[in-house]
Amino acid sequence: MDFFTHFLVPFIILFALKSKNKLEGGLGGISPDLDTLFVVWVGFLVPYLFVFTHRGITHSLVFAAITSTVFLYVISRKSINDFVSKILRRDLSVEFTYKTVGIAYFGALTHLFLDFLTSRGIPLLYPFTLQRFSAEIYYYIDLTTAVIALAVLLILYLKVDMKYKKAAMAIFMIILISFGGIRAYEKNVALDDNPVSDDFIYSAAYPTMDLFTWTIVQSDQSNQTYYSFNYNTLTKEKEDAKVVQSLTVSGGTVSSAQEAINKADKFTEVQSFRWNAHYPCINANFNGKEWTLTYFDVMDEGYRSNNLTVTVN
Repeated sequence: MDFFTHFLVPFIILFALKSKNKLEGGLGGISPDLDTLFVVWVGFLVPYLFVFTHRGITHSLVFAAITSTVFLYVISRKSINDFVSKILRRDLSVEFTYKTVGIAYFGALTHLFLDFLTSRGIPLLYPFTLQRFSAEIYYYIDLTTAVIALAVLLILYLKVDMKYKKAAMAIFMIILISFGGIRAYEKNVALDDNPVSDDFIYSAAYPTMDLFTWTIVQSDQSNQTYYSFNYNTLTKEKEDAKVVQSLTVSGGTVSSAQEAINKADKFTEVQSFRWNAHYPCINANFNGKEWTLTYFDVMDEGYRSNNLTVTVN
């Protein structure tokens, strides 16, 4: 989800509950995305810490608590608070108490929930597991929602009658929930319209930027073959259909290729690729001396737009 929506959702919920600490909740709502400023450089400098990335370490139940608490503490310092208030020309005074820390964490939890709804999801239970969790209902960012959220924030910022602010917040939540409901319904339609057949026994649908277009991926029992295509639930049309093998070997034996893959799995860049990929596949080529392994994701836009190539002796 976008930055504006992450602030608005906890703010609006707390407003409806007549809480005096709406701002603390909103700040907690955006705190996990501060990873783009203070965390991603760690993963860049130390590649094996690839979980230090956007939608990485800060997007877990444990570290969201730490992130929201630290951010609230920093922003509640008088010098920083005065500086931010001066720039925005609004009183943004916040408190740092046990109560507001809990409210900020509530905001962070709404952030995790919203990102859970989006493509590829989040490592919710890190550090206990690196597994990502996702409902795959929204695309990474829904542009329509982001624009509406920004408009609502501007209305809240302006000195207009409270009834207009209340109306804007109510309309935004109705739209957000409606879009989520429509996407969930259309996802089920896409799956119902494309039942598995022949050798394929598993089917999954993934969101695109288009509300009615879904990427369908079907696989066989051993996940050796994938059939994918884009499907529009309104026109009932398929596009970009392709069949992909999870492993393609040339120049050598499958068993030898698998040994090379096992070695490559210890590489940090391969671990990072697998962590970020929906369906990692490999083209393995042996030139008589070494294996060249090219990793790609069935779900990549452009099919092989984010390839990773490594060599193994």
